[in-house]
Amino acid sequence: MKVISTAEVAAVERFAFWHEVTSKVWVPYDLRCEPHLESRFQARLCVSEFGPVQASLMTATPYSVERTPKLIRQADPGVFTLVCTVRGRGVMAQDGRRAELGPGDLVLADTSRPYQAELSPQVPRGQVLVLCLARSLLPFPHRDLRRLTGVRLKGDQGMGALSSQFLLQLARHMHELGPSDTARLSTLTLDVFSTALATALDAQGAVPPHARRRALMAQIFSFIRRNLGDPHLTPDAIAAAHHISLRYLHKLFHQEGHTVAGWVRERRLERCRRDLADPRLADRPINAIAARWGFSSAAHFSQVFRGAYGLSPGQFRRQCAQATGMCAHT
Repeated sequence: MKVISTAEVAAVERFAFWHEVTSKVWVPYDLRCEPHLESRFQARLCVSEFGPVQASLMTATPYSVERTPKLIRQADPGVFTLVCTVRGRGVMAQDGRRAELGPGDLVLADTSRPYQAELSPQVPRGQVLVLCLARSLLPFPHRDLRRLTGVRLKGDQGMGALSSQFLLQLARHMHELGPSDTARLSTLTLDVFSTALATALDAQGAVPPHARRRALMAQIFSFIRRNLGDPHLTPDAIAAAHHISLRYLHKLFHQEGHTVAGWVRERRLERCRRDLADPRLADRPINAIAARWGFSSAAHFSQVFRGAYGLSPGQFRRQCAQATGMCAHT
């Protein structure tokens, strides 16, 4: 992941620096900032490549951009961007439509045509996740995609909500992802991108069934990770949250080589193992760590932990403490 920040740039040069950065990472824009805010301007950009999808997480003080016909003539890479508002509020306008965006909302923009966007000045610092993808890689006619530009795709309803939650989780964990993670998530990110647009177009037939299935699985996995601490995270609850039958949920996991309960248990064990190895949590009781990640029975947790790792939770914690102590004295 590449990180670009204005933190080390002199205050009087930050906005000009940011203008140059965003023009190179995305496409050339005209940038504007209120004069009284320009001297306090701050921004940070984290860029990762998920196969054909470039994901950029931007945190910045309020400013606006305009993609003009002149700038399009100078550089037109034929790219669509899907923007997810992570924090704060914003506006995007294209093709005579104007989308007012809040956290979790999505909006599509075509960089080959003029548009305007801004982070709301009512919020001191906004954050957006921007996915960029070549137009040729999307399984939709260009004329259909033009119906979506500048349209708010609500992040709190139906499949739009599932796509939104996946992207919000991606934004929160981008800094943790290594090369193997981005490679593994590349197809899922593309599938979620396509499925979000297909849902908005009411044309899911344009997305191959395997892509829709992978996108749904990515959203289910994200939902489970967010709710691992809930002892009521059952297959029934997971199916209901995604508006699918319990039978279909089990079928999806079977196709992935897992059971629903088994996958949930493995993720919970991973979190418990991480906490037990953390010296900052050395004073936290083992049963409290188990309960934090959804194990309501200390005896059951001890049994499944030993089955997975060959040691009891207490033995594993002592082993980690000894290894940490040895490292500290070398």
